[in-house]
Amino acid sequence: MTAFWAVLLAAIATSMVGQTLLKAGAGAADFMAQLFDWRTMLGLALYGGAALLYIVALRRIPMSVALPFTAVSYIAAALIGHYGFGEPLTATHVAAIGFIGVGVVLLAIA
Repeated sequence: MTAFWAVLLAAIATSMVGQTLLKAGAGAADFMAQLFDWRTMLGLALYGGAALLYIVALRRIPMSVALPFTAVSYIAAALIGHYGFGEPLTATHVAAIGFIGVGVVLLAIA
């Protein structure tokens, strides 16, 4: 694995942590409270950091591969939503996650 692939994986992981913090901050009483919640602010910072990492990864990974590869975040989001926030994970969700996973693997070996 090249360093640029490691950076792409770091971008995806950082983005997922940021998204999880944004979701955690969404429980505030109103929008302004949510906006200034520490979880929201940290989530936004991490999300921005993920974008910077993604820019670095694009220096050597074709966009036609890098962007679809980030679909692995959909799998992580479904699992985090289910286990972290009690969101439903139906058979349809699991099937869709399977299709996404197959697509990501095909991209990785292409």
